[in-house]
Amino acid sequence: MYNRKEARLRRARKTRAKIAELKAVRLCVNRSNCHIYAQIISPCGGKVLASASTLDKDVRTSVPNGGNKAAATTVGKLIAERARAAGIEQVAFDRSGLQYHGRVQALAEAAREAGLKF
Repeated sequence: MYNRKEARLRRARKTRAKIAELKAVRLCVNRSNCHIYAQIISPCGGKVLASASTLDKDVRTSVPNGGNKAAATTVGKLIAERARAAGIEQVAFDRSGLQYHGRVQALAEAAREAGLKF
């Protein structure tokens, strides 16, 4: 039986295996109906180096709704700033098996514009 969640997780596993093989720092994106989250994760996969989401206090005050492209763009800019503050410029983009479209795409493009390379 076809299951959307299992299919997404299978795609995510394939991507993460490739990123682990490259031993790259990854920008991991997670999305829910109401919020979007981004984390910079170390090459070993055991440490979060930087994070940003629509639940952060400064983002919540600037964006009325956390589940739209404007909020994703704000989070993308914020994660790029925090990554550069931590000394990270090059990352691998991990979209968690989600389609590169809509909010995920808006976050990625905002992070690129703010100086993150992937």
